[in-house]
Order: sequence, then structure tokens, then C-alpha cells
Amino acid sequence: MRTKDFDYDLPPELIAQTPIEPRDSSRLLVMDRKTGALEHNRFTDILGYLRPSDVMVFNQSRVIPARLYGHRAATGSKVEFLLIRRNADGTWQAMARPGRRLRPGVVVEIEETDEYSAVFSKGETKERISVEVTAAHEDGMKTIRLSNEEGIETFGHTPLPPYIKERLNDANRYQTVYARQPGSVAAPTAGLHFTDELLGKVRSLGVETVFVTLHVGLDTFKPVDEEDPTEHKIHTEHYLIDPQAAESLNRAKSEGRRIIAVGTTSVRVLEQVAQDLERSGKSELSEIESEASLFILPGHTFRMINAMITNFHLPRSSLLMLVSAFVGSGISTDIGLEFLKTAYQKAIESQYRFYSFGDAMLIA
Repeated sequence: MRTKDFDYDLPPELIAQTPIEPRDSSRLLVMDRKTGALEHNRFTDILGYLRPSDVMVFNQSRVIPARLYGHRAATGSKVEFLLIRRNADGTWQAMARPGRRLRPGVVVEIEETDEYSAVFSKGETKERISVEVTAAHEDGMKTIRLSNEEGIETFGHTPLPPYIKERLNDANRYQTVYARQPGSVAAPTAGLHFTDELLGKVRSLGVETVFVTLHVGLDTFKPVDEEDPTEHKIHTEHYLIDPQAAESLNRAKSEGRRIIAVGTTSVRVLEQVAQDLERSGKSELSEIESEASLFILPGHTFRMINAMITNFHLPRSSLLMLVSAFVGSGISTDIGLEFLKTAYQKAIESQYRFYSFGDAMLIA
């Protein structure tokens, strides 16, 4: 297995730049992972693939306005921060641009401007908060402290992925309708297709909906650069399963019900806790708050999920490898990758929309 095996060519015009309206009018490619058979549908047709005993697991993390623009207090030079995660001591891990000269002790004044897309535009400055760099790390990350964390909501901008060039007029369109727990720097995009009305119809079928939290981090945008993907170091992501979710998942497993993960982030939470449970020798899941460090590659034994809903992912990405692993589970890694590549090629030929604001797959 090599990283190049997960490469493919995508026409740039198929990278969705804006969300489709309404949310659930996107397209849905359905795959039978046992045979590789494909069906083309609309997302609302997902109701026809659900069973009354199913359990659907959603990631309720909410995207924070994590991109901050400002200037160095001493020199006036422009600086951009992307908040990645909050540390226990109240500092933040962040990416910075330009980062080379941002040494410990540097103070940056953050500005609120009238332009959403203002990368230091002529927008009127209203107020300021400051950021102090407290540590610089070998991987380019910075540890920073904000003078007022409440200012994130006021001064921050939605951190859209780098492949989206269009302005987003409504920041809530990069949130799921069920987003509750702030902490992500990217949306769990498979959930963007659901409306409140569609969720109501899902529940009316007798499907149980369960909500977990995983705060999406840096690896969402990071390609795997190593030739051997097993050498790739994946970042940890903070997750939480509350007592109600744990009870629902335990009951589903004991009753042999089908568990459908909505998005790769939900997959990662569920497979992380299932692996940890197996290693601990415990029989049941309980409330837990921890760090997900599991890198799911082809050959992974899936212990918790039986189906998944996901968007179309970037070439050479850890998310594409995760999906390939699931398609190949129970068959073989080679056949799984072959099935997935065929599905992606069919999606390209059929002009599906790709990535965060794109269309979806149901893999069962």
C-alpha cells in the first residue's frame, strides 16, 4: 500500500464552491460495499435505505470562527492566525502566517473589519483584542494566548477550506443544523446535507439518532505526504461521548442493530472507543472524554459501524484512506480500493460536486 494508490484526477470545476439549496437537495451515490454496485439518487432518497432498527450517529461539534487577522503591535506587519485547539491552560495551538518571525513575546493586535473576506481590506476597524505568542514549535505551530477569548466570536472569521474561493454569505451554511458544541476548525461536512425536516422524517421511521462530539482539527485539510501512509503522523482530536450516547450505543450493539456513522469524524470516534474498549477488556462503553489518535487505514477491523454517510474526499488524504478501509472491510483491501476508485470515477463522469459543499455517498 502506497500513498499514490489513493490519488485521482479531479476537474477543478467539480470542486463545489457554494452550498446547494436546500441542504438535502444534494445528490447521493449509494454503494453496496459487498458488490461495488452503485445507485444514483438525491439525498432525500436516503430514507428508502434506512431500517426502523437503525441507529444513526452524528457529530454535533460546532465550527468556531477560528481565523483571525491582525498586525504586529511593534511593526504593523500583517499576521493571520488559524486557531486549531484550546489547551487546558487557556492557551491555543494555532497556525500562523507569516510564522517565521512570530517568536515568543510577539504581540499581535486583532482587528474586526466590515468585510467578511477581508484579508486586511479597507474595512472600518471597530475594536481590537490582542494575541501574544508564548511558544513556537518545530512543526511551525504556535502557542498563543488571547487577551479576551470572547473576542473570537466578534473578530473571528469562518475558516473555510483552502479549495473554496467563493465568499460564503451565510456562515451558518458551514454548520450542521444540529451543531451544539463549539470547537471545530472545519465542519463535519457529511452532516451538512441534513435539514431539521429530514431529521424528523428519519426519526419517524423508527431510526434512533445519537449525538457524539469530535472537534475537527488540522488533518482535515492535510494531505499524506509520506510515500508509505503508515509513516504519516495524524493529529489527535478531542472527543466526548455523554452517558446518553453511551447507553444508546451499548443497547444497539447488544441488540445487533445497524449503526450508521454520519461522516468520517463520527466513524473515528466510534472506532476509537471500540478499539479502546476491546483493549481494556471491558464489555460496555461508558461516558468518556478523551483524544482520538486512531489512523484508519485499509486492513482496519471495524468494530462498531455497519454503514456510513460521507462526502467525496481529497486525493491522498487520510479521510479517503478511511473510506477505502471501510469499503474493503470484509472483502479485501485491494478490492475495496478498486470499488472506491470506480465509484469516484463514476461520480466524476456524472458531474457530482466534490468536497465540503459537495454531494454525498451512502456506503452500506
